[in-house]
Amino acid sequence: MWRQCPTTTISIGDTTSSRDGPSSCGGIFEGANLQSQLSEIEAASAAPDFWSRQAEAQKVMQRRRRVEGDLALLQSLRSRADDLAVLFEWAAAGEDVAADIRRGLDELETEMEGAETRKMLGGQYDRSNAIVTIRPGAGGTESQDWAEMLLKMYLKWAERRGFGREVLEYEPGEEAGIKRATLLLTGEYAFGLMSAEAGVHRLVRISPYDQAARRHTSFASVFVWPELPEDVDVDIDEKDLRIDTYRSSGAGGQHVNVTDSAVRITHIPTNIVVSCQNERSQHKNKASAMKVLRARLYDLKMKEQQSKLDQIGGEKRDIAFGSQIRNYVLQPYQMVKDLRTRMEVGDPSRVLGGDLDGFIKTYLMQKAAGTLGTPAPDDED
Repeated sequence: MWRQCPTTTISIGDTTSSRDGPSSCGGIFEGANLQSQLSEIEAASAAPDFWSRQAEAQKVMQRRRRVEGDLALLQSLRSRADDLAVLFEWAAAGEDVAADIRRGLDELETEMEGAETRKMLGGQYDRSNAIVTIRPGAGGTESQDWAEMLLKMYLKWAERRGFGREVLEYEPGEEAGIKRATLLLTGEYAFGLMSAEAGVHRLVRISPYDQAARRHTSFASVFVWPELPEDVDVDIDEKDLRIDTYRSSGAGGQHVNVTDSAVRITHIPTNIVVSCQNERSQHKNKASAMKVLRARLYDLKMKEQQSKLDQIGGEKRDIAFGSQIRNYVLQPYQMVKDLRTRMEVGDPSRVLGGDLDGFIKTYLMQKAAGTLGTPAPDDED
């Protein structure tokens, strides 16, 4: 449970600074409750028949890792708060520790912001790895180039976050860009964070492919699914699958083109098609493609269940497929604007360089607070 830390006012050099003080920031979570939860989990896992039910045991162990992570975070916050309390005492006694206080407050603020984000990501699979597919919209080379720009943006963002990055599928465009790409981002909360990016992204710029230098609008869609744990039941009948092999192409493909190592799997009942070509081994590519297929079939199942609930409740929703969630305007002015949160950034190059945390955090905060808007047509070209 979050608690407001008291404010401490100190003098640093010639200025007076008033910031959240550290005296009770250690109470940001209910530590006793977390310790009690951990004790219960340890007692349950010590039972002789604990592993006789594998699926339930795995869920308990996942919960244990979450609780242990929260306890470690609490310990770190308390340690930082204690260190700051000492520095505040030294400052009050006239010691020159202004730089240490500033650095300590900044580090504490950064860690608390990270903790806040973690608390907003409480969904069942928010901690999972993320499977991300990018597809260009109509528009040929323009949209395909835009899709590749998004691919590079997400790879740079994932690198900044310290996530593992693996390109499972890469289908190059005929002239430039990509027709389709699928990534696997590995790391804690990869899916929870990337879920904020799912939707249609719109680019406005002077086309580098138009000799008349006219302004063009391009669209690309981003799809995000969690990489499911093995214990999640997704019923896939082998008879419903058509498996094709082919030679890899695109980035890195020159190393694996000598054999038909790439795999394309079609789930016939739903017509869902997935493929993987990044490995030299056909067996490994098939296993990766099956992971993507499981995630997509599970997502389809969840959406069908939600649709039934909406029908029962009489809820009417506007199906806004194709309406963008974010605009990236490069000409005639420069602006990136999220149409759900209304957040704006005036430096598109920074955003396209992977600086997405501000957009993602704002989205998650508004979603958690119930104030998130729905994508709406923007009034700017």
